[in-house]
Amino acid sequence: MLKRALKRLWPGIFGFSGLLMLLVGSTLALSWAPPERHMGDVSRIFSIHVPVAQNALLVLLFAFCFAIASLWTGRRRWDAATTAAVEVGVVLTLLLLPTGMLWARPTWGVWWTWDVRLTTSLIGLILFATVLALRSFVEDEGRRATWTAVTTIVAFVDVPLIYFCVRWWRSLHQVQSSPETVDAMMVLPYRINAFGVLFLAIYLIALRSRLEMRRLAGEEVAPPPRLASSTAL
Repeated sequence: MLKRALKRLWPGIFGFSGLLMLLVGSTLALSWAPPERHMGDVSRIFSIHVPVAQNALLVLLFAFCFAIASLWTGRRRWDAATTAAVEVGVVLTLLLLPTGMLWARPTWGVWWTWDVRLTTSLIGLILFATVLALRSFVEDEGRRATWTAVTTIVAFVDVPLIYFCVRWWRSLHQVQSSPETVDAMMVLPYRINAFGVLFLAIYLIALRSRLEMRRLAGEEVAPPPRLASSTAL
């Protein structure tokens, strides 16, 4: 009984904790952390943009691992988890692009430029959105799970490019910072928000995975038999 209750409650605990941490971290970033020396107050957008970007890549890594497990085992739960992680990853990528644009306009002078980091991020969004689109067109459950897993693995090729592109090619985007190069008062809000976004992502993946499992189980229910049309008058 206790085990069943914990299994039912743990996603909600993660969700509540994530929201609370985001509230605390964002408050600290806006009212406690100092402005950046060169960018001023516009740098405060990093307290959301950076955690969202980091967790978008992490969630897509989860999707990649779930996809491998789905292909390896053929179990429905891994297919549901893959779908859930891809959906949450797409949402986080949709958030990281506009938050980055809000920072780019006052610092770079443009909302968008075809910089290698921005371009690979947009390609990643399109690739993983395509995974979900292809999934919706396949009716057979087995084929759908296979196609979802395979296309997720293929789309994941872009994720390392998003992370390492600023080191491999010339880019307007800055190379990843380390805590040693950032003021401690700025690092704390980042870390709190990073865990807050992670906990929320885990909550959403768990919730969406459960919904997908129910949907897949519903597909097993045989449709009601058709009433035979009477030929007699």
